[in-house]
Amino acid sequence: MDIREAVTEQEWEEAYQLLSELRTDLSKEEFNLLLKDMRAEGYRVFCLYDEGRVVSLVGIIIRTNFYAKRHLFVYDLVTSTSVRSKGYGRELLRYVEEWGRKHNCETVGLDSGLHRKDAHRFYEDVMDYRKSSYAFRKNLQ
Repeated sequence: MDIREAVTEQEWEEAYQLLSELRTDLSKEEFNLLLKDMRAEGYRVFCLYDEGRVVSLVGIIIRTNFYAKRHLFVYDLVTSTSVRSKGYGRELLRYVEEWGRKHNCETVGLDSGLHRKDAHRFYEDVMDYRKSSYAFRKNLQ
């Protein structure tokens, strides 16, 4: 296993292919448009490779606010459906937690859809994350 940050066009293409398993409504065109702004804001993706193939990825950003201070936020975490339950997600989260410590982050946070019960068990039971709030959204368009 090998974990590397996506930096080349080929790595970003591989990242999109896997990310589309999680973000099923995200077209390639929209991905490219959003990615340009997201990268300018500090978004990074780390990919876990097994036998030369991207099998899991995590998309993160460092943010600072009054309630979480300087923190790492996980926007995306996905493991290919063909290789789930092999510890890849755990390995990636541990990797970015350590990366966050090295970058002076006090906490790590993430949102998870209400319907994603298996993910919630993973975050709470395996990774020791705790629910700290509800996240609310309102469409403006």
